[in-house]
Amino acid sequence: MRHMAATVVVLDPVLEAAAADEMLRLAERFGDYGLYSQETSSAQVWTEVPERFDSIRNYLGNGGIRRDQAVETPGTLAARTNYFRENFAYGNETVTDGIESFLTHPALIDAAHQVHGRPIIEPAIAFANVMVPGQELAIHTDVAEFRGANRRHFPQWLLVAMAHSGLFEEYRLHIATGVSWFGHAEGGDFLHWPDGSSGTVAPLAAKHNTAAVLDTDSVFHGVARVGAPESPVPPLRAGMQMAFDPATTRWVLTKGPTADADTVAEFRWDELRLSVSWKAYCFADDAARNAWRSESEPCTLTHVLETLANDMSERQPDSPCGPGSLDAASLPQDQALAEAIIDCYVRFPQPV
Repeated sequence: MRHMAATVVVLDPVLEAAAADEMLRLAERFGDYGLYSQETSSAQVWTEVPERFDSIRNYLGNGGIRRDQAVETPGTLAARTNYFRENFAYGNETVTDGIESFLTHPALIDAAHQVHGRPIIEPAIAFANVMVPGQELAIHTDVAEFRGANRRHFPQWLLVAMAHSGLFEEYRLHIATGVSWFGHAEGGDFLHWPDGSSGTVAPLAAKHNTAAVLDTDSVFHGVARVGAPESPVPPLRAGMQMAFDPATTRWVLTKGPTADADTVAEFRWDELRLSVSWKAYCFADDAARNAWRSESEPCTLTHVLETLANDMSERQPDSPCGPGSLDAASLPQDQALAEAIIDCYVRFPQPV
C-alpha cells in the first residue's frame, strides 16, 4: 500500500444548522441499534475467524489504543470497542426517511472528488455508529472492495490484507468516506494517520456538524475514548440493543429488543457519540463504473489465494504460505494462516 500523505478534507460545517439538528431527530426515529459484533457475513471461507480479526487482534494485543491506559481483561477491552451500528441507506435501499439529502449532499460529493481525483461519484452507503461512555474504536482501516470481491463473498480481514498488499490494484474500487459528527459528547476524538502507519497521529475533535472526508480504506484511523478517560464501559453482551425513548428523552440500553427487554442503562444525548458515515464509489470514467456494476472480469478467490501464496513465499521463505499452499477448493479454516497473511501485509500504527 502507498504511504504518501493522504488527502483529508474537513467540512466545518457540513450541513446547514437546521439540517444538522434533523440528523439527530433522524437518529432518534430510527429504532433499535444493534451491536457491530452481531453483523453477519455471507463469506464461505474462514468462517470461524472473526470478521475484523486484523484490528481486534491488534487492539487486544496492545491493550487498547493508548499506551497509558490501565491493564484490562480481554472481555472489558472487547466491550470498549463493540459499538452500536445500523445502516441508514445501502445501495438502492433507503432504510430511513430523511437520509436522501445527506446521501447526495454536494459538499460531500465535492470532497470525494478532491480525495480521489475522479470525476464520477456514486454515493452508496450511509450508516450510523453510536458509542456509549467508556468506548473507543480500535485502530484500523476500513474494509476495501474489489471488482467481484467484497464482504458478501470474502472475509473482511482478507479484503483488508488484499488492500495493504498492493497486489490487486487493477481490481480495486476507489471509495471516499465522509465521517460526520452530530451531538455534543465529551471525548471521542477521531484519530487518523494521514502520513501512513509510521507517521504521526492527527486527532480531530468530534465536533457537532463537522465531517472529515478521506480514503479510510488506506488511512488508519480510530476513536479516542468517549467520556472521561477513566469512564467504565457498560456490561455489553450479545443481543443487547439501544433505542431513543421520546418520553424520557434518554437512550435506553436493553438486553434485547427494546420494546420488551430489561433495561441495562440509560444515557443522555450529550453522553453518546453519534457519527454518520457516508461512502461513495469514485470512478475515472463510465467504462470503470460499468465494469463495477456488471462485475466484469472479477477478482476471484482462487486468483487472490494463488497471488498471496506466491508473494508470501518470496517475502518470507519460511512462511506457511507457499506456491500451491492456498487452495480455494480445500482451504483450511485456520486462524494461524489468517494471522500469517495479516502479519505479512498489515502494518499498524503504534498505540497513541
